[in-house]
Amino acid sequence: MRKYPTDLPKRKPSNRLPGYDYCQPGAYFITICTHKMHNLFGAIDENRVVLNTLGKIVESEWYRTAKLRANIEIFGDEFIIMPNHFHGIVWILDVGATEPVARSNTESIHPISLGIIIGQFKSQVTRRINQIRRKPGQPVWQRNYYDRIIRNIKELNDIRKYIENNPYK
Repeated sequence: MRKYPTDLPKRKPSNRLPGYDYCQPGAYFITICTHKMHNLFGAIDENRVVLNTLGKIVESEWYRTAKLRANIEIFGDEFIIMPNHFHGIVWILDVGATEPVARSNTESIHPISLGIIIGQFKSQVTRRINQIRRKPGQPVWQRNYYDRIIRNIKELNDIRKYIENNPYK
């Protein structure tokens, strides 16, 4: 019988809402932090974020995320890339949750969960950044991400203001 070490650090429990279907249509506020909160994506200059090359990769991959999926919508004013983290609002649209959605003659998109969307986004950003840094396997992001289900228009507007004002903080 194999023995497992007992002194391993315990993982924090998931911050996902138990029993909630993260494939269902709605708006989700997400936060993703860089590995060890390193400032990778740029700097703050006079309350403005100035993205570096790595930050521009994050930006292009975020826009690409919505282009690849018919059931995802993002808006330019609903995300911000900070030097050591990312905030964004992901809209999952109702496109018929059981069937693939044709986006063009050559591709179809299956409805997918928020976790898969964020996982693929993080993976693509990491791959591209590590190509530039010539450091394959180097972590870019912290494990997991934070999310909040946006429940009403007031909450949506508050989150939009938070995103817009984030560089001032």
